[in-house]
Amino acid sequence: MLILGGSSDGFAAAEAFHDAGYDVVTSFAGVTETRRAPVGVFRVGGFGGVSGLTAYLAVENIDLIIDATHPFATKMTANAMAASANSGVPLVHVLRPAWAPEPGDDWRFAPDLVSAAAITPVTFGPCFLTVGRGKIAPFASRHDLRYLIRTVDNHVIAFDHPNTHVVYGRGPFSIEDERALFDRFAVGCVVTANSGGDGAAAKLAVARERGLPVVLVDRPPPPEGVVVATATEALAAAEEMIRRQAA
Repeated sequence: MLILGGSSDGFAAAEAFHDAGYDVVTSFAGVTETRRAPVGVFRVGGFGGVSGLTAYLAVENIDLIIDATHPFATKMTANAMAASANSGVPLVHVLRPAWAPEPGDDWRFAPDLVSAAAITPVTFGPCFLTVGRGKIAPFASRHDLRYLIRTVDNHVIAFDHPNTHVVYGRGPFSIEDERALFDRFAVGCVVTANSGGDGAAAKLAVARERGLPVVLVDRPPPPEGVVVATATEALAAAEEMIRRQAA
């Protein structure tokens, strides 16, 4: 099984398939310099596009692909779909449910990052910007805002903005962690992508507690094909595919 990982769903899928007795290879894009190791074998780095991934599937005798990438990793998902079609290797997408507003939330939705930057409100405290360090460029022109940015790796961020503070940390983050961060920096609003899941949801709960505005970037359209919500459902779908192939 080839698991396209890099998310909490990828680690969960590796554990589920490994515990069920399958040989598992988890692939990481290599965007972050540090990561925890999944169960089974893992590799780091790209495949070389669709053709490279198609060749990898053949050389490594991959029987099934589990796309457990981040919900916004559209390029890798598209490559997986194309390589699956080229090779005939079945593909299952793990797509966790999106976050939905709850009573007390002050959420503003944006279709993309440029729109999110445009509608981010000016608040007394800094904007907690958590869309990923590679996607923050559209926010640089908002000199009327102050930013707090959190990243996994401790290295320089290319972000040309006069009033930005960077902190480092790897999720999942507890609600106590996020309360302490919001207190320390007097966070005034939050901007995030609607990635869903539990690992990054605590900041939304703290914003809700404090009545702070949140700007959420909408998800891209879901992929076509077999789409499930959890690693457990991915294992069930995979085993059903295996039964059909053996019949």
